[in-house]
Amino acid sequence: MNENNKQKQHKGGRKPKLNPSTHRHVFRLTDEENAKLLSLFEASGMPNKAKFIISQLFGNEMKSVQIDKGTVDYYMRLTSFHSQFRSIGVNYNQIVKLLYRNFSEKKAAAFLYKLEKQTLEMVILCQKIMELTEEFEAKYLKNSINNDRKNRKKQ
Repeated sequence: MNENNKQKQHKGGRKPKLNPSTHRHVFRLTDEENAKLLSLFEASGMPNKAKFIISQLFGNEMKSVQIDKGTVDYYMRLTSFHSQFRSIGVNYNQIVKLLYRNFSEKKAAAFLYKLEKQTLEMVILCQKIMELTEEFEAKYLKNSINNDRKNRKKQ
C-alpha cells in the first residue's frame, strides 16, 4: 500500500514534454551570414530563434511584417479627422433644425448663408486631404508593396 501511495503522489517540477527535442546540431556562420540570419529573424517576428531556423530548414513559409511608424501615425490622424468630420455633420443638422425652430425665415436664411460659406471651406479642405492621401498611398504604400514583392522574388 505504501508503494501505491508513493506512485500517486505528485513529484513536483515540470510536466515532461510529449515530443522533446533531444537532437542538437551546431553550425557556424560568417559575420555576413550571421547578420543576414539575424535580420531575417527580426523581420519574421518569431519569439524563438531556434523555431525560426527550424521553420526555414523545413520550408515553412516565413511571414514578415514591417510596421512603418509614419504610415501608422498618418492613418491614426486621418481616422481621428474622419470622426471629427462626422460629428461636424451631425452638429450641422442640429444647427439647421434649431435655426428654423428659433428664428424667423429671414434670420435663419442669413445664418444658413454664413454656415454655407464655412461648409464650402470644409469641402475644399476635405478635397485637399483626399489628394494628400492619394499622393501618400502612391508614394509610400505602393512602393513598399512593390519592394516586398521584389525582395520575395530575389529570395
